[in-house]
Amino acid sequence: QVQLVESGGGSVQAGGSLRITCTSTRENVCLAWFRQAPGKEREPVAEIDGTNYPIYDDAVKGRFTISKYGPKREIYLYMTNLKPDDTALYLCAARSVGTCPAKIDAWFFDYWGQGTQVTVSS
Repeated sequence: QVQLVESGGGSVQAGGSLRITCTSTRENVCLAWFRQAPGKEREPVAEIDGTNYPIYDDAVKGRFTISKYGPKREIYLYMTNLKPDDTALYLCAARSVGTCPAKIDAWFFDYWGQGTQVTVSS
């Protein structure tokens, strides 16, 4: 079992930056960020595996950075040049293994946090 707790969401103006955090109760598992806006399907953002190798969805590549801090079992999503379209509930997800799927897909993830809201105003 893996429990996940997200934090750090908030409101920011377009062009601004924000960092959100996910704390996991287990180390060496594949962790990922997804997001879901009202009325829209859940979409992938980024994932990071047990060796700290990151993969990004094309929509955020170059603007978002995912990283991991092992001793605290935390992953971070540092978001820059935020756009109103980035507004969503950001959800942390984990697999029970350290390898990540080649393509970020919610189907492969077993555990989910409650999410943290990110709102970007124009």
